[in-house]
Amino acid sequence: MSKVKVIILVCLAICFTAGRLQASAGRADSVRVIHADLNNVKGSRNKAYQQCVGAGRAAEGLRAQWQQQLVTAKNAIGFKYIRFHGLLSDDMHVYTEDSAGNPIYNWQYVDQLYDFLLKTKVRPFVELGFMPPALAENDQTVFWWKGNISTPKSYDKWAALVTALVKHFEARYGRAEVEQWYFEVWNEPNLKQFFSGTIDDYFKLYEVTSKAIKGVSTSYRVGGPATSGSTWIKDALERFEKYPALVDFISTHAYGTKSVFDEYGKRTTQMREPDGIPIAIRKLNWDVRNSAFKKAEIHITEWNSSPNPKDPLHDTYQNATFLLNTLKKTEGLVNSMSYWTFTDIFEEAGPPVTSFHGGFGLINLQGILKPSFFAYKYLNELGDTELAVPDSSAWVCKDKTGNVQALVWDYKLLSPDSSYNQRFYSKLLPAKIIEKVKLQFKSVPNGNYQLQVYRIGYHQNDPYSAYLEMGAPGNVSLTQENQLKKLANGSPVLQQDVVVKNGAWQGEFEMRQNDVYFLKLTHK
Repeated sequence: MSKVKVIILVCLAICFTAGRLQASAGRADSVRVIHADLNNVKGSRNKAYQQCVGAGRAAEGLRAQWQQQLVTAKNAIGFKYIRFHGLLSDDMHVYTEDSAGNPIYNWQYVDQLYDFLLKTKVRPFVELGFMPPALAENDQTVFWWKGNISTPKSYDKWAALVTALVKHFEARYGRAEVEQWYFEVWNEPNLKQFFSGTIDDYFKLYEVTSKAIKGVSTSYRVGGPATSGSTWIKDALERFEKYPALVDFISTHAYGTKSVFDEYGKRTTQMREPDGIPIAIRKLNWDVRNSAFKKAEIHITEWNSSPNPKDPLHDTYQNATFLLNTLKKTEGLVNSMSYWTFTDIFEEAGPPVTSFHGGFGLINLQGILKPSFFAYKYLNELGDTELAVPDSSAWVCKDKTGNVQALVWDYKLLSPDSSYNQRFYSKLLPAKIIEKVKLQFKSVPNGNYQLQVYRIGYHQNDPYSAYLEMGAPGNVSLTQENQLKKLANGSPVLQQDVVVKNGAWQGEFEMRQNDVYFLKLTHK
C-alpha cells in the first residue's frame, strides 16, 4: 500500500469584528521542508533550558500567589532550580546585631521559603546577596525594595554569616541535599548600581565567601562572577587561578538589547543583533574552555530579550520565538539558561500597576499564561531523543515508545532599528503568512495515532493582543481576566486520528511571522 499522507489544513485566517482587516493577509510563496528519520538520531535532547529559572527577590516567594505560579511553571516546564535576589536583604530579616555589635541570626523566613521550594521539587540556586543593612559599610541601595549594595563593614562577620547560613542549610536539609545546590557570590558586581565596591573588592568578597562555604564542606559548589553581559569573565578566570579549589562554575548574564540596566524601566530599549545572545555565549564558552577552568560548569543565571522591567516585548508572541531561537543556538554551550523570570510578581521597579506592563514573567500578575510560557511548555513536551534535522528553527524528537513530536517556528524580530520596543510593541502587530511548511517523517512505527497540533502566534495563545484590543485597561475586570485566560489555555488547534502505514507520515501548514507550531503524533 502506498504511504498514507495526512495533510494538516490549519486555517490561519482569524477575522476581526466587522469592518476590520483579516489577520492572515498575505500568501505563502516559499515552501520549507523539514525531513526527519526516526532512525537518524542526533542524541539525547539538551535540557539546559530546564535547569534554572529566575524570580525577583526572596521575600516575594513567601506570597501564596507567587508559590501557586511556581507550581504551575514547575508542572508544565519542569524547572529544577530557582535563583532570586535578596536572600540576605532586610525584608528576610536574616541578620541584625545586638547593642554590643554581636550578630543575631534569624532563619525563619528563609526556612519557610526553602521548605516550600524543596517540597515543590525546585532546588535553590543560592545568590548570596544583598548586604544586610546591619552589616553594610554604607547605605547605598538598589530598587524600590532597597537592596543594599555595599561591601561588608567586617569581612569576618560576613564570613561568619555565610558559614552560619550554610551550616544551617546542612543541619536542616542534610549534606546530600545541599551538595546538589549552587552558591553564587553576589549579582552583577560589574555594575555600580549593584555593587558599590571595585573589581578588587568583589574578588576579595568572592574569596572570603567561597572559603566560608568550602569551610563547611569542600563538596559544596560555589561560583561567579555573576556579571552582566559576560563582563569580567577573563579577569575572573585569571584571578580564580589563585584559588582554583574555590571555583566550581562560571556564571554571567545575557540580554538581547543594546541597553544594559534600567532600574525603574524609565529608559527606552532597542533590540541588537537578532542572534546577539548566542554570539556572546559562544565567545564565553570559548574563553572558559581555553582557560584553567576548561571543565567548569557554565551557567547563564539571567537571560531574556530585554533587561527592562517595563518592556512590552516580554508580553508578545514575538518573545516566544526569540526565546526558542536563543535556546536552539546555545545548545551544548552552557549548563543552564535561567530565564528571567517565571512570574510578573516582581517589584524591582515597585509593584506593577497594570496587568500587562512588559514584565519579565512567563505568567502575568493574574496568572494569565504568556506566549513565552507556552514556548517553554512545548519545548518540555518534546521527547528525550532528538532526531537529526538540519533546520535551525525546529526540533523533531521521539520518545521511548515511538511517539514523535515537532516544534517549528519562524523567528524574525520585527522591531526596526529606528523604533524603540516601548513604542513598537505597545500596538497590535498582525502577522502575515510567509511560507508553507512541510513535515516529512520516515521510519515511524506503523499503527493508529492521535495527531495534536498547537500554535503560538498572533491571536493564538496571545493574551497581550487581546488585552490591547480591550483598550489596555489599567485593571482588568474579572470578566476580562477570565476571557484572557480562556484565550491563552494552550488547547490544540487541531486534533484528529491518524493511521500510519509503511512507516511514513507527512503534513503541512502555513506559517505566519513569528508563529510557533508544536505537533504530537501519539500512539493510541
